[in-house]
Amino acid sequence: MTGTYNYALVLLSILVAIVVSHTALRLAARVASAKGSTARIWLAGGAVAMGTGIWSMHFIGMLALSLPIALSYDLTPTIGSLALAIASSGFALKLASHPDSGFKRLSVGALIMGAGISGMHYVGMTAVQVVPMIRYELGLVLASVGIAVGASLAALWLFTHLGTENTWRVRATRLGAAFIMGLAISGMHYTGMAASRFAANSYCLTPSLAGSGMDSRWLALVIATIALGLLAITTILLVYDAHLESNARRYNAMLENANAKLQHAATHDALTGLPNRVLLADRMGQAIARAARHEIRFAVLVVDLDRFKAINDSLGHIAGDELLQEVARRLSGLLRKDDTLARLGGDEFVLVIHEVTSAQDAEAVASKVLTQVALPVRLAGLDVHVSPSVGIAMCPDDGVDSETLLQHADAAMYHAKKKGRNTFQFFAPAMNAFARERLELESGLRAALAQREFELHFQPKVDVATGRIESAEALIRWRHPKKGLIPPGGFIPLAEETGLIVPLGEWVLYEACRQAREWQDQGLHLRMAVNLSARQFRQDGLIETVRNAMSVARLEPRYLELELTESAVMQDAEASVQIMRRLSDLGVRISVDDFGTGYSSLSYLRRLPLDKLKIDRSFIREIVTSRDDATIVRAIVSLAHSLHLKVIAEGVETQEQLTFLRSLGCDQYQGYLCSPPLPPVEFLTLLPHHHPIEESKRVPPSLEDTMISRVLRKV
Repeated sequence: MTGTYNYALVLLSILVAIVVSHTALRLAARVASAKGSTARIWLAGGAVAMGTGIWSMHFIGMLALSLPIALSYDLTPTIGSLALAIASSGFALKLASHPDSGFKRLSVGALIMGAGISGMHYVGMTAVQVVPMIRYELGLVLASVGIAVGASLAALWLFTHLGTENTWRVRATRLGAAFIMGLAISGMHYTGMAASRFAANSYCLTPSLAGSGMDSRWLALVIATIALGLLAITTILLVYDAHLESNARRYNAMLENANAKLQHAATHDALTGLPNRVLLADRMGQAIARAARHEIRFAVLVVDLDRFKAINDSLGHIAGDELLQEVARRLSGLLRKDDTLARLGGDEFVLVIHEVTSAQDAEAVASKVLTQVALPVRLAGLDVHVSPSVGIAMCPDDGVDSETLLQHADAAMYHAKKKGRNTFQFFAPAMNAFARERLELESGLRAALAQREFELHFQPKVDVATGRIESAEALIRWRHPKKGLIPPGGFIPLAEETGLIVPLGEWVLYEACRQAREWQDQGLHLRMAVNLSARQFRQDGLIETVRNAMSVARLEPRYLELELTESAVMQDAEASVQIMRRLSDLGVRISVDDFGTGYSSLSYLRRLPLDKLKIDRSFIREIVTSRDDATIVRAIVSLAHSLHLKVIAEGVETQEQLTFLRSLGCDQYQGYLCSPPLPPVEFLTLLPHHHPIEESKRVPPSLEDTMISRVLRKV
């Protein structure tokens, strides 16, 4: 007895097979990417969905067969075939999710899975209630089993090689693979159906589908709808889960990126991108361990830029940042692959040079650093030159831990600065004493202001023509409780570096005004000269500070003279003009100190509200023996007088120098020829010999002269 097929149901079964295959491929990818309980849930649910889909394809294919007799089906074998389909699907998904996917493992898995699918088919065929029983043609049975095994092997291979990605290429490949797998599964089923042989006198044991009133086509549609619905739900869940997973991956990537940025920010300098102190400590720890393990040496170089603060103050912080970035690029160009360059902060860099065989190797690197950093840098339209001071410490000679090595290299760097800057120094044990002394000095300097350990000494300014003392310059001294009297050169540079120069300068201003007023109360009317540092000159509250100092001391502005270095004035000449005009409006006198050592522009010099130019002592020292110095001093005096400015020479120590200055028409001098700086009481002993002028008699000529000169300069 032969039968015919309903081709609509055949096509429906093939469609179900293709959908099952596509869903199975997606399920395999999801199970492979899942972990823990999530993987078990997807495995169980996927096995049910996939197994039900395969079984429904099989059952629809059976319903597509029409025989001369009506057929009915036993429920128990039908359910058994469904269980086999689900079990085979679960096994396939489990096998596909395993990381070990060698050909041998896939082959064994394909045999087991093919046997399961074949068993599902033939167990399902036993559900047909027909007498006599169905016989099978062995060749076609073996062919159907072979197709099942081959399809299983192909499916498992695709499961493990398509991956978990969701790119368009993978999606297209998955669709093509699903189509081929669907045809293979259908081919297995219809080959198995072709192997079935029904006897000519066969009849059904139980009521048929026709007798029950249900058309096989409608039953097939119901089963297909249920199966496809289940597969659709599974696909929707897969799509939604993939969406959630994609979002999770995206958020994880964003989080990892943010963490990487935070990690980079925590270990790198924001301005230059170089390693900071944290990462440097880690790199140095690794270098120390490697040096100890292989008995090799490495060098630590601390590089500090000379005069960086002056560039920062004069050209601005943006230009200073550009300079640091350029120095970082130049130093980076000197590194080998394993070396490290870090920025500790400010203008200080550290180089860790590996596998240094001798001190000469470190010296060669230091020389390259000096050369590279010394090249001009274009900043704010100017070619700026900056030099480095380099300190070198060797491991293990100068230390076996990062903190000690950095400390010793830093001490060597400060020794290089002390030696004149723009050079390098290797660490020596004696430098520790210098570094400790400097640290103690800084600590003591901070306490000295509160404990009133500072005092003022005064050096007279003498009229060259008359020999009278017309004013005094206030010079600070530190009465250290252990070291005794420390001159300004011993602590002023440190005060500049630490920023203490501002409160220190304010104290000098207030104390000088107080002393000037005290002398006036004693009948001695002298003008008091006070030095302003460059940083103090740039303070926003300078005008108010000067006004308050005079107000507290009850000192008239004409008795106060402020001295500014030429370099401080010309750092930002336009801003200096505005500040000095405001000071001049207060009524105080202004003079430029160390004139001739800077880079004054004559156009600005004409605009500045000055009263005096003070010639630097370096020109006075050899004025009698050096024609060049004499020519320079003569030119300065002539220039100043043409601008109606007074001229004062500092550092006058011999009578010959004074005689020459008098011949040039210099107005005032100060120096050891008259007196060194003296405490207030000793300073008073000089005045009877230099005819001090009483206020009650007349205004001092110097005051009259400066008033007239200011009027003349405005004409």
